[in-house]
Amino acid sequence: MNILTALSRECAAETLKFLRAPEFLLPTIAFPVIFYSIFGVMMGRGGPQAAYLLATFGVFAVMGPAMFGFGVGVAMEKDRGWLDLKRVAPMPVWIYLVSKLFGALIFSAFTLAILYAVGGWLGGVELARPIWGQLVLVHLSVTLPFALLGLTIGFLVKGNGAVAITNLIFLGLALLGGLWMPASMFPDWFQAVGSLTPSYHAGQTALSVIGMGDDTGQHLSVLGLYTAGFAALAMIAWGLQRR
Repeated sequence: MNILTALSRECAAETLKFLRAPEFLLPTIAFPVIFYSIFGVMMGRGGPQAAYLLATFGVFAVMGPAMFGFGVGVAMEKDRGWLDLKRVAPMPVWIYLVSKLFGALIFSAFTLAILYAVGGWLGGVELARPIWGQLVLVHLSVTLPFALLGLTIGFLVKGNGAVAITNLIFLGLALLGGLWMPASMFPDWFQAVGSLTPSYHAGQTALSVIGMGDDTGQHLSVLGLYTAGFAALAMIAWGLQRR
């Protein structure tokens, strides 16, 4: 079996696994869509708030599949000995990781499609087609740093603990990053702490696409640093759990 065949089969298996887990699938999709419908549509009433929260809730929507798919998924598969089997199988480990990222991206794209539909049809969000395309690209791209963060958690923590820890970090990043409501609504000290999080810079990058953010280059640079840092942590965690 060549590399491309192995990769395609792993990606297909990972996607099928997501579809066969409605207890994970439904809440991860419903949570951002319901929250956005309440805060962005019902309370925003089609104004600028609907577009603002579409950008930030889009980041929130992709964080879930990335962090839980890697953090909880990898931790549970590690506990069951699945990673040990993968290591002895004649297949590069990177195929396993890429297939998980592929599954997270497919899941994220599906969630984003629903979120965009709600924003466009019910929230009155009107953006030019190129802007919609850029927003999709940004939202899917910021999946990577959160997937690497989840991977670090998955390597270091056991399955049961990974659920609690991933939830805590996931919700904490969403709140601190201003993904549920504008960061300007919080006290100064809260904004200062939130500005240090990757979720904040991901949200600001998405906002800059729709003309509501600033200094895109700085936010992208910080996200790049976070991505590199989380990748290094994931490699260290991988080395530790192999001992």
